[in-house]
Amino acid sequence: MADRKTTIRKKRAAEVISLLKEEYPEVKCALIYSQPHELLIATRLSAQCTDKRVNMVTPALFQRFKSIDEFAAAEVSEVEEYIRTCGLFKTKAKDIVEMCIMLRDVYSGKVPDSIEELTKLPGVGRKTANLIVGDLYGKPALVCDTHVIRLTNRLGLAASTDAGIVERQLREIVPPEEGLLLCHRLVHHGRAVCDARAPKCEACVLRNVCPSKDKPASSTRGKSAKKKS
Repeated sequence: MADRKTTIRKKRAAEVISLLKEEYPEVKCALIYSQPHELLIATRLSAQCTDKRVNMVTPALFQRFKSIDEFAAAEVSEVEEYIRTCGLFKTKAKDIVEMCIMLRDVYSGKVPDSIEELTKLPGVGRKTANLIVGDLYGKPALVCDTHVIRLTNRLGLAASTDAGIVERQLREIVPPEEGLLLCHRLVHHGRAVCDARAPKCEACVLRNVCPSKDKPASSTRGKSAKKKS
């Protein structure tokens, strides 16, 4: 029975991947950055905050602190002032300074290229680590944010609100080379069509493969950790 269920999920995942490729042929990370450490910092800021808000905050932040060394030498209180509107700004500012100290002192100023090493950094969980290894280094990755968790549950591809569990469930059925772009496409689709409270099922390209179409919106949402994301 388990094998049959996995086969069904794999088939549905393949259909979802194909349909979303047609709908969103060109996708990329919504966070704006020019240096590897900037993506790391922007992703940390995005916990419990929209990418739009992060992109409003980071230009001034990255202009003030232009390198890992400058962030590592920064006063946490000053970083707080730049990111105050991102929410949880005190925790995030502390994490940013401490992660840059570790990047400087342990990793010779280079952002690690493995999930194992990235998750050793303050404030960095698997979601952030997956985004970094996928977007920066082109490695297989599954970025399970709130949109991905919500949509994969609605589509019957996953059955949990825990990001780590959803990631493991998706790894069973999604080809490694498809994972990162699938997640980016799910984020786009979640914002444009499959809203948390009022999904637009009648306009959804996934309507014919979605077991949740036309059902009342559930409360399935991923919960961003305050200290690691």
